[in-house]
Amino acid sequence: MNRAASMVALWAAASLAAAAELETAPVELREVELTVSAEATVEAVRQSTVSAQIAGRIVDVRFDVGDYVKKGEVIVRIDERAVAQAEQASAAQVAEAEAAMRNARAQYARSKQLLAQKFISQAALDTAEAEYRAAQARVASLLAGAGQAATERSFATVVAPYSGLVSARHVELGEMATPGKPLMTGFDPSTLRVAANVPQAQVGAIQAVSKARVEVPSLGTWVDAKQVTIVPSADPRTHTTLVRLELPADVRGVYPGVFARAHFVTGRALKLLAPRAAVIRRSELTAVYVVNEQGKPQLRQVRLGSMADERYVEVLAGLKPGERVALEPVKAGMATARP
Repeated sequence: MNRAASMVALWAAASLAAAAELETAPVELREVELTVSAEATVEAVRQSTVSAQIAGRIVDVRFDVGDYVKKGEVIVRIDERAVAQAEQASAAQVAEAEAAMRNARAQYARSKQLLAQKFISQAALDTAEAEYRAAQARVASLLAGAGQAATERSFATVVAPYSGLVSARHVELGEMATPGKPLMTGFDPSTLRVAANVPQAQVGAIQAVSKARVEVPSLGTWVDAKQVTIVPSADPRTHTTLVRLELPADVRGVYPGVFARAHFVTGRALKLLAPRAAVIRRSELTAVYVVNEQGKPQLRQVRLGSMADERYVEVLAGLKPGERVALEPVKAGMATARP
């Protein structure tokens, strides 16, 4: 019996010590922003698929999914032997045409001298001039063809158009590339936005304030939108309007396709707020541990409203301004337990 009493005393002492160590925060009545929420999806402003422009075998793949690529870095190389030979053939044709043009120019000069000496007719001079002009045109045409061949050869080395992350790789080493075949898909993580469809009746209030916050539930983070853009069109089937929220460039851990919530500010009002960390949910019960003046926590059921931000939630019933709640519900529950 004495042993049982000792255990009860020790448990009570431990409970009091745990209660004394509880971290608390007050329930506050303050002015907060009124918001309307909508489900949204993260999008990439700059996202593109790089495709092949020439035919050839893939001889080098330098990046994979998840790799960061800087602008101008080589991502894929295609076998360039065929286009290199075509470029050499074009260069040889240009050299041949230039030689013929020099000969035609010399012939034209001689014909002018002979005409001055009355050794040939004007018609012969006209023929020499026409041959010279034709040689010039052939050289210009072949030079253009040689430039095209050089350009096609440059297509064998595929570079990143901008810095970003590789989100998909469509080819493997040794595969055959054809014009238009996708090689890699990437996006710029510094230019992300969130797209949300909102009811048309709320567009006016959203446009009047033009301020919003983005919640990413998978990360448990909130981000202030840099800019709110309302697309000037509506869906006639759902009667909603697309709104885009530009995210800051330094946001981390967010990728295209991630689920998000857009919270659009429509005004301000007084609300009773409690820390989200103090809320405990057990099945259908939503409650907090209220710490009285003696420092003893007591479980109290509450009814909550919308989230004010990442730290506070609106309290509709169950709490009064100035009351203190325990920020560690599990520890508070242990402090109230009895053997």
